Amino acid sequence: MPSLNITDARLSGCFLTGIPGLEDEHIWLSIPFFIMYMAALAGNSILISVIITQRSLHEPMYLFLSMLASADVLLSTSTMPKALTIFWLGTQAISFNECLTQMFCIHFLFVADSAILLAMAFDRYVAICSPLHYHNILTPTVIKKITGATLTRSFCIIFPSVLLLKRLPYCKTNIISHTFCEHMGIAWLACADISVNVWYGLAAALLSTGLDIILIAVSYVLILRTVFHLPSQEAQRKALGTCGSHICVILLFYIPALFSVFAYHFGRKNIPRYVHILLANLYVVIPPMLNPVIYGVRTKQIWEGAVQMFSQLRK
Repeated sequence: MPSLNITDARLSGCFLTGIPGLEDEHIWLSIPFFIMYMAALAGNSILISVIITQRSLHEPMYLFLSMLASADVLLSTSTMPKALTIFWLGTQAISFNECLTQMFCIHFLFVADSAILLAMAFDRYVAICSPLHYHNILTPTVIKKITGATLTRSFCIIFPSVLLLKRLPYCKTNIISHTFCEHMGIAWLACADISVNVWYGLAAALLSTGLDIILIAVSYVLILRTVFHLPSQEAQRKALGTCGSHICVILLFYIPALFSVFAYHFGRKNIPRYVHILLANLYVVIPPMLNPVIYGVRTKQIWEGAVQMFSQLRK
């Protein structure tokens, strides 16, 4: 176990302990995490390949879905390889700059994921509530602007947290009780007041993902109101089926994510540490693993596109 008497984590680096309280179970825990990570990589890679290779899927809905799959792959890859090296090899050391970089990537991708889900909700709103204007509204130029706005917003929200962490003096422990670096985990290492970090992290979560949740909810209220006014039950069923997979993905993304954020800010004394860390690790692999399954099973066009792609590969 590394020493606690470290004068400056910026010079000596940090140590990620893994899942505190479950150190003896690391090898066993690594097995399901490795399987889920491999499944997430395979599933999302196949999904992206299907959307790219099948021209019939070059529609806004599927382009947004490929963006979500790409963000999911990057989110899992920014966390799981390091977690697995801790579980398998006990390689706990990470430089301070590498820790900041990992933290930035994780939070950047989280905010980007949320924005993509909002874009997908807007896509469904236009498709169902204003179908005749769908292709006039969601043009390739508009999709490019949405993509650029997603990346710009994520950077502008998360980069200040890097600056807030770099300004702090670090003269306490350099041990982070986690499998990956995240904003508050690094902030707790500082030997100074971190109130600004706490409130900025909370404000960033509420003003980015919180606002996204409100707008997504409004979109689906309007969608459902339109769906239930459709004259045909078959049309209602088809519209609800199209939105069903998206709603499942939204719930998978936001419920554990918001629990993790608020547990870290308000539940440190009431929630066992290993529960929070375990759920945080499950969050970065379970939604990316299940999203391709949900869309592949519930979306006929993707399923048919996958069958066609594999048929072409066999020729």
